[in-house]
Amino acid sequence: MGKFKKIETPIKDLYIIEPTIFGDHRGFFMESYNKREFAEIGLEMDFVQDNHSKSKKGTLRGLHFQTKYSQGKLVRAIKGTVYDVAVDLREGSETYGEYFGIILSEENKKMFYIPEGFAHGFVALTDEAEFMYKTTNYYHPEYDAGIIWNDKDIAIDWPFEEYGIKEKDLLLSDKDKKLPTLKEYNSNK
Repeated sequence: MGKFKKIETPIKDLYIIEPTIFGDHRGFFMESYNKREFAEIGLEMDFVQDNHSKSKKGTLRGLHFQTKYSQGKLVRAIKGTVYDVAVDLREGSETYGEYFGIILSEENKKMFYIPEGFAHGFVALTDEAEFMYKTTNYYHPEYDAGIIWNDKDIAIDWPFEEYGIKEKDLLLSDKDKKLPTLKEYNSNK
């Protein structure tokens, strides 16, 4: 049996990854990535950068992507809980403009593989959340772009209420507050 289980989502090429956890009275051990093991479950990618962020409850980051040098991402929460979202922006995709979201937490240890061609974002649902992810391409600020988190056409069902977060109290960067809707972004290409 391999060390990772790949679970399909309703969107092609977007996967939940469950690692094998070895735990006892001392704690636990897990591999968060193994190139050979990932290849065995059909995920062959080369990661070039690791990122780590820390967020207060109610911090919403995204929905981000790069217009050139698109990044695939392997994401996970190492402390606290986040709701993580990927929006399909692949031209010609049957699910273009659709999203899939998942709870990632230090308890469930699930990971989410988001391939190139998706917008990505998350909201911190606990007092603190630390989030780590690997990327298949380097960050290029000159190609940084995004879609507003509350685009009515995408209609993401963020779990704010379940975690005691009021929309008016969300913490967003100035950049993220000004992002366009998907329709606006497409009309300005």
